[in-house]
Amino acid sequence: MSSELDGIAAGCLMPSFPGPEAPDWVLRGLEEGLGGICLFAYNVGDRLAELTASLRAARPDVLIGIDEEGGDVTRLEAAHGSSYPGNGALGAVDDVELTERVAASIGSDLAAVGVNLDFAPVADVNANPANPVIGVRSFGSDYDLVSRHVAAFVRGLQGRGVAACAKHFPGHGTTEADSHLELPVVHDDIRPGLEPFRAAIAAGVESIMTAHVLVPALDDVPATLSNAVISGLLRGELGYDGLVIADALEMKAVSETYGIARSAVMAIGAGVDAVLIGHDLGVDAVDSARSALVRAVSEGELDEGRLREAAGRVARVGSNVPAGGARDLGAATAAARRALELDGMVALEAPPLVVELRPRANIAAGEAEHSLGSVLAERLPRTEEIVLDESTAEPARVEGRRGGRPLVVVLHDAHRHAWMRDLTDDLAPAVAVETGVPLWRPGRAGGYVVTHGGGRVSYEAVADVLAEGNGGSK
Repeated sequence: MSSELDGIAAGCLMPSFPGPEAPDWVLRGLEEGLGGICLFAYNVGDRLAELTASLRAARPDVLIGIDEEGGDVTRLEAAHGSSYPGNGALGAVDDVELTERVAASIGSDLAAVGVNLDFAPVADVNANPANPVIGVRSFGSDYDLVSRHVAAFVRGLQGRGVAACAKHFPGHGTTEADSHLELPVVHDDIRPGLEPFRAAIAAGVESIMTAHVLVPALDDVPATLSNAVISGLLRGELGYDGLVIADALEMKAVSETYGIARSAVMAIGAGVDAVLIGHDLGVDAVDSARSALVRAVSEGELDEGRLREAAGRVARVGSNVPAGGARDLGAATAAARRALELDGMVALEAPPLVVELRPRANIAAGEAEHSLGSVLAERLPRTEEIVLDESTAEPARVEGRRGGRPLVVVLHDAHRHAWMRDLTDDLAPAVAVETGVPLWRPGRAGGYVVTHGGGRVSYEAVADVLAEGNGGSK
């Protein structure tokens, strides 16, 4: 980097890199002004604290962020499943003190490995049952409920010295498209969905993440790139003066139309402070975005004061030193158990065949490496498992493995997947377990369980219930 302006521009960028060690370009970039780093599951290993220490040695006020929502979305525990129930389960319990305790425990885990920013909580209201990307990542479909739990999560997390990030402004919950893959359009009135963000701001949230959604009533460009949405609505009407972070710029909702570098310039100009350059990109994308920002200032398109303001906000939050504290897994277990909804005969009389009907993975969550079948097998040895997707969902595949055992069918958002509903009714399982939004109940299942999420702790809670009838509960 050849000038002071290069360093300031770099201070607005948060790239990623693969593996458990920072490459030379990252460490060099931090020394020369790079503002932050976004970590993913592929960075997490036994030496994560050493990795974050190496980043902080290169730049003491580096902002180190990670997606640790609990439930379906975890990076720290991607290999085994989250120790914490997700927002859907916490909203179902509706105990704000418990939500605050769970968030504080997540904050303790992050502080222990040197992370000072969590891209959580999700503040979207899951108002549209057809939403493919929010679902149980939301606290629910009620605006007041979501607002009070967003505030509680912010208080718990930030009480451990880890900055919270309410996302995705101005709301992704009414859409029917996934912004990782295309540009969703918000046709509904956005005003109700602003309330959780107001609650987060009132709770002192240190950062807010934008949504790559189009709000035609406000602008003809995605919200992340919109002066009307960021400077006008968020900064002006809601009065938010903290750090604003753009969701990953490689997401197709913005990258396919504007590209990475152009999106960075538009976002910073609109009032965003930091842009994520995420999972699949590297040094070339970082250099391109930085050069584009410097060029925009030199050509008069972007005000230098705006760029300095943005980099300053990144550095201020990056200077946070996580305080940490004790884990509270008791709160996590209690929340997961209280979130369960049970109907009919759910206790099993023998080790079952677990049939998991797995939809295409939510990109934000990634493909789960844990399952209810594997957790249940710890309680009921001889439990077996088969995983089916839309292309393999045939009754014959199950009947050939059944061998007279009871069937447990695991669903996720069955209301959105006709193939799940059809196969479940064909199989008439002993128990159906819905791990997503419970808007469809199978008519031929003997028992029905709702977990409101797919974290490991939620699977453990339901496994205990299923195993009770066979003497396998722990």
